[in-house]
Amino acid sequence: MLIAKDDAEDRDMRILVATDGSEFSKHALEECCRLFGDVKDKEIKIISVYEDAYALATEPFAVYPGYCQEVIDASRNEARGFTANAVSLLRKKLDDVEQRISAEVLNGIPEQEIVEKAKEWRADVIVVGSHGRGFLGRMLGSVSDGVVHHAPCSVLVVHGGSEK
Repeated sequence: MLIAKDDAEDRDMRILVATDGSEFSKHALEECCRLFGDVKDKEIKIISVYEDAYALATEPFAVYPGYCQEVIDASRNEARGFTANAVSLLRKKLDDVEQRISAEVLNGIPEQEIVEKAKEWRADVIVVGSHGRGFLGRMLGSVSDGVVHHAPCSVLVVHGGSEK
């Protein structure tokens, strides 16, 4: 009789870390290193999600045609910087996984993109900071709250940072 072995047992632990460049994200990365640094077989994927910009104003306050694209490009570049900084921090703290760290920049609604990437990548755990980039983000709804309620796996929400 053949017994099907769960494929999760045959692969490395997959840790998805979402960053928005905030102090909370930095603390989430540090906690990821502390908690999972000794796990031998692991893959870490760093993601950052940016949203498209839309012009809300109409005549006579119309913006020039390229404005929204410039904002989108700036947001994408900022997200690339966030992931590059996160990868650099992990490589400094986790020498053994240098080749097992990847980064990806996604476009969309952050909590939805994080959850979808976790499903697609078959993450074992998602690591996020408890707050994002300031007051407006908290007013519009917490990304970490959305991830906790819709994630296909365990979620580690890390508190800490100067924005408490």
